[in-house]
Amino acid sequence: MEDNLSYMRTAAPLLAPIFRSDGQARLLAALLLKGDELSITDLAERTDLAYPTVHREVGRLLDAGILAERQVGRTRLIRAAEDSPLVEPLRLILTITTGPAVHLGRELSGIEGVEAAFLYGSFAARSLGVPGPAPSDVDVMVVGSPDTDEVYSACDRVQERVGRAVNPTILTAKELSADSGFLVHVKSNPVIPVIGDLPW
Repeated sequence: MEDNLSYMRTAAPLLAPIFRSDGQARLLAALLLKGDELSITDLAERTDLAYPTVHREVGRLLDAGILAERQVGRTRLIRAAEDSPLVEPLRLILTITTGPAVHLGRELSGIEGVEAAFLYGSFAARSLGVPGPAPSDVDVMVVGSPDTDEVYSACDRVQERVGRAVNPTILTAKELSADSGFLVHVKSNPVIPVIGDLPW
């Protein structure tokens, strides 16, 4: 008998309440934004959702023609149904609402000297379900000693894609360990890792 908690439905995401649940938005983001083809098990791990929840949501999205699947041995591989007229509009919505972390991860990981990066501020808070007004921008903390111009250029490229201002703050690991009011506030509020583990 399955644990009832495995079937618990998550609330609609604050940044995109048009989705049935936060879980559905995470599942769609994993498949539509990254372009991956994943098994149900891998999708559950990637989205931090229970296997039964992913299985049920995938079934709904397959029936709607938003996802497609193929069988490889005993494994079902799930991907975006690129021929569906719904995929591109959904991809655009997901890029604006959940895409900053994905796109910043791609852009910043190619810059030498970036040791870690994470989102903070109102965008991170709303993404993690903390109520409040809709964010107008995205705050990203970049840890390390990268070329400043490269970081700002990367953030400008992401800003163009997601339709929100992306504001980088660049600190060394030593600077991040300081006990300033700003950093105490950042560390005591929701953050979303983008590259590496949280450096505290």
